[in-house]
Amino acid sequence: MTQAGHDELGKDRTLLLVDDDEAFLRRLEKAMAKRGFDVETADSVAGGSAIATARPPAYAVVDLRLEDGNGLDVVEVLREKRPDSRIVVLTGYGAIATAVAAVKIGATDYLSKPADATDIINALLSRSAEMPPPPENPMSADRVRWEHIQRVYELCDRNVSETARRLNMHRRTLQRILAKRSPR
Repeated sequence: MTQAGHDELGKDRTLLLVDDDEAFLRRLEKAMAKRGFDVETADSVAGGSAIATARPPAYAVVDLRLEDGNGLDVVEVLREKRPDSRIVVLTGYGAIATAVAAVKIGATDYLSKPADATDIINALLSRSAEMPPPPENPMSADRVRWEHIQRVYELCDRNVSETARRLNMHRRTLQRILAKRSPR
């Protein structure tokens, strides 16, 4: 990262990452550390809130849905302990109502998963009210749908019948989708 990139972060480069998807959390932790952040991680509302209380960071990336509750609880603790912190809320469930709730209680921005480190940094460092530029090569609608189906399938412990029920689709249709390669 260039010196200018480090300067954008300011003197306090503390970053809290809260996500219960361990693989995603580790990847993001490495990527953010490479870009000059001092990273701390937590995989739960309780862990994230404890770090936010003890050592409120300048930046935070918080997943909305965590095993032990709602990531917005961590955002509220952060806002209380450090009103100037810049917070990005991540979710695999892009819902307008939730985005509005996240921003109302103090999130700087809201991104749907899978977001990459560049999108997250742009959201964290954006100082203007204007929207960041659209991604160069966003996922196709087919790919977004496929990612969502895969996530629900994993959350249902790879149970096809339960996944089909939750997605409100026929089991055989789901099996056909799961048998295909991921779209580009």
